[in-house]
Amino acid sequence: MEHQRRSRGRLSQTGDTRDTDDMSRVLAPRLAHFAGVARTEHVTRAAQEMQVPQSTLSRSMVRLEEDLGVDLFARHGRTVSLTPAGRTFLTSVERALAEIERAADAVRADADPATGKVAFGFLHTMGAETVPGLLHAFRADHPRIRFSLVQNYGEAMLEGLRAGELDLCLTSPVPDAPDLVARRLDEQRLRLVVPADHRLAGRRRIRLAEAADENFVTLEPGYGMRRITDDLCAQAGFRPRIAFEGEEAETLRGLVAAGLGVALLPPPPFPRPGVVELTVTAPRAAREIGVAWLAGHPDTPPVAAFKKFLLSKRGTLLPA
Repeated sequence: MEHQRRSRGRLSQTGDTRDTDDMSRVLAPRLAHFAGVARTEHVTRAAQEMQVPQSTLSRSMVRLEEDLGVDLFARHGRTVSLTPAGRTFLTSVERALAEIERAADAVRADADPATGKVAFGFLHTMGAETVPGLLHAFRADHPRIRFSLVQNYGEAMLEGLRAGELDLCLTSPVPDAPDLVARRLDEQRLRLVVPADHRLAGRRRIRLAEAADENFVTLEPGYGMRRITDDLCAQAGFRPRIAFEGEEAETLRGLVAAGLGVALLPPPPFPRPGVVELTVTAPRAAREIGVAWLAGHPDTPPVAAFKKFLLSKRGTLLPA
């Protein structure tokens, strides 16, 4: 038998996205009530189990049927039974409620002070030594906190903060934006990296202006190190002639070793054969490393603990 349709529903059935959104907002609070009544097939018993007034539960079911424009229950005195439409609806409702419960369990687990999760972003150049050392030290006191690690360039990580994909990030330059909070942690000196057989390879120190005629290999536009390289060369009185652009500092070192140019880079995690790294005396070549997070964003206990740990490393984040 075809289920009975109510004479009118409260919501439009045009298929418009706004109608779907309205339907979701109206139905969501009533789904758990519906599942409880469907499970017990008794409004009074369901009200006792769910600890809500029976009158509230009865009104919720009536309004749910009116909103859908479909009878979900057949009434038999104090008991009820599901109509075919009600059984169809219950299958999807139970699946939706189970998914909501799984999501609730996941966010509660991520916020747990002892076993929660931190979404942490950092620059590629921080990945070989700095970040592993930080995590090792932090987990000495917080051994069960979990991390979701993301390596990227600075602007991409700031967008990750804004999108809610990251809790914290180590980046350079230290951002200055009204929607972010950033704290300077340390400074890292940059070096001019030249091929081992380069005319300047016998030097220990150099003024950047002495490399004005060289081909440079750099990170791509949008990377913090690219901006710093351009700014330092401008301070030295020239615009760098770019031969190659890349996405990762150690790849650039490889290009330098192959004789394809010179580069301004932070110190490598391990010595790289085929290159010589010169101290730049003028202008002062350094980059600031800082930690950033979204302004006004409440921290879970594990995020708060790791943020406090990072801030305690001010001035000692990087090797001397």
